[in-house]
Amino acid sequence: MKQPTLPSRRKILQTSAVAAASTFSFPAITRSQSPNSKLNVALVGVGGRGRAHVKAVSELGEDIIAMCDVNEINLGKAMETAPKARSYGDFRDLLGQLEDIDAVVVSTTEHTHAFVTLPALRAGKHVYSEKPLTRDVHECRLITEEAAKRPGLMTQMGTQIHAGENFRRVVELIESGAIGAVRETHVWTSRAWGHQTEEEAKANKDLIYTPDTPKDAMPVPDGLDWDTWIGPAPYRDFHEWYFPGPRWYRWWDFGNGTMSDLGSHRNDLPFWALKLDAPLSIEAGGPHAAHPDIAPASMWAKYEYGKRGKLPPVTLTWYQGSEKPALWKDGRIPQWNEGCLFVGDEGMLLADYSKLQLLPEDKFSGFTPPTPYIDPSPGQQAEWILACKGEGPRPLCEFSYSGPLTEANHLGNVAFRAGKKLEWDAKNMKFPNAPEMEKYLGRSYREGWSLDA
Repeated sequence: MKQPTLPSRRKILQTSAVAAASTFSFPAITRSQSPNSKLNVALVGVGGRGRAHVKAVSELGEDIIAMCDVNEINLGKAMETAPKARSYGDFRDLLGQLEDIDAVVVSTTEHTHAFVTLPALRAGKHVYSEKPLTRDVHECRLITEEAAKRPGLMTQMGTQIHAGENFRRVVELIESGAIGAVRETHVWTSRAWGHQTEEEAKANKDLIYTPDTPKDAMPVPDGLDWDTWIGPAPYRDFHEWYFPGPRWYRWWDFGNGTMSDLGSHRNDLPFWALKLDAPLSIEAGGPHAAHPDIAPASMWAKYEYGKRGKLPPVTLTWYQGSEKPALWKDGRIPQWNEGCLFVGDEGMLLADYSKLQLLPEDKFSGFTPPTPYIDPSPGQQAEWILACKGEGPRPLCEFSYSGPLTEANHLGNVAFRAGKKLEWDAKNMKFPNAPEMEKYLGRSYREGWSLDA
């Protein structure tokens, strides 16, 4: 697949930084109503995570103008919240009628995120997209670039934990130098869904064991538009291993497994605290070789990052399923099932979504943390809506930040499929030592589907 030459992520971040420095009192130039009134919101994908967004938008007092879902059951239930809203089964129809829409919330399957987000941005609409931002690196770069060209639009990726207080306290500890310069970070999750043996699946409580690509077809459930659900992906017959969610998430064609899903949450913390951007190299592995169709249940991926301003080079290693850091296996740190470990010159910091611990404990006995200085968030959705209305600062997980995070997570999967260490030229989106792996940065789309303007 031929990839267009796109600007570097650092340039994109610099462009967004200039925009972020501007005042927030400007009118929302794409608004269909006057500033400080209710937003007219369209929601695409209203099952699963989408249900939470329907509820949030409604409770925040905004006007739900349109909703869309390929599943008639999901759409019908959502319409009970806003019975006067327009309803659609195909988001392409909704995207053709955005004149009275201010903002779009995207909660479709990962492989169609870009096909809603990019047209909405091009139409001048604020966009909130569930994580991960896109299915692959190429789509992510397109969206990050488009958002950078439109600084008046407010964007946000749905990494809800970013709005929590614990992550803020961790970032403050790292930035204040509580454990000294950080040169090594480890992030792990015990979730193990994906390609593995049947015995491993039982041990890992993966209730949807998927040994291989199904050879048979199953009847499409009533009310589901399967062809539109498949969308830009290569067509395959319906099977219960693909639908409903989160079954689809383990297939390369529809998602990217645990790495891109939970990586959006868990790698978010070191990305924020250590000001990470594009890795210099990535290598990955696991107990099984890469499957051509199914993402791994267990794997590890190691990233090397260069200096960022005054911050020293650092490595970040991701672990999922049965893989864990050596410090964890050797019992040298508390054996939390999920965690992020910062290893500094003067100590370690272990964190999860809602707790943190400085190590070794005796060294930090009586330690006084810095006075909190990162403002609390009103919530991930509220943060975005207030920004859209010009009533708050830019969202912290806007696409200039969440784009690079998403790219890095996807690169871990590419390295796993490559089975070798990859050097990464972020500016040109190339692997200088493995150009044959660039095919995994994007893909060709099914006939009738395109991201061209």
